[in-house]
Amino acid sequence: QVQPEESGGGLVQAGDSLRLSCAASGGTFGTYAMGWFRQAPGKEREFVAIINWSGGSTYYADSVKGRFTISRDNAKNRVYLQMNSLKPEDTAVYYCAADKTYYGTRGDRFDYWGQGTQVTVSS
Repeated sequence: QVQPEESGGGLVQAGDSLRLSCAASGGTFGTYAMGWFRQAPGKEREFVAIINWSGGSTYYADSVKGRFTISRDNAKNRVYLQMNSLKPEDTAVYYCAADKTYYGTRGDRFDYWGQGTQVTVSS
């Protein structure tokens, strides 16, 4: 089983870019679908993006499509979320999740989660 750990969060201004990284230890990283989710204060956790085991398939929430890009490097056991044109409404704790058999947008279907990294976008 893999254990994800996020990094790269911080405080940025609207319009800036930020790249989140998720390192996955244990397990066979290249066999897991990897997803990014986020949770803003007072709101439910929401799906952001997902990438399949090979990197050949990705899917995004409408709210981030065209601004965020998910990618992975199986040789380094890492998945990334490049976030461009950030908006204040992107402010949230961002979580990395892994699952061996599920490829979708439902967070409750992912088995392994990181602790999250805070992204704050000021206006």
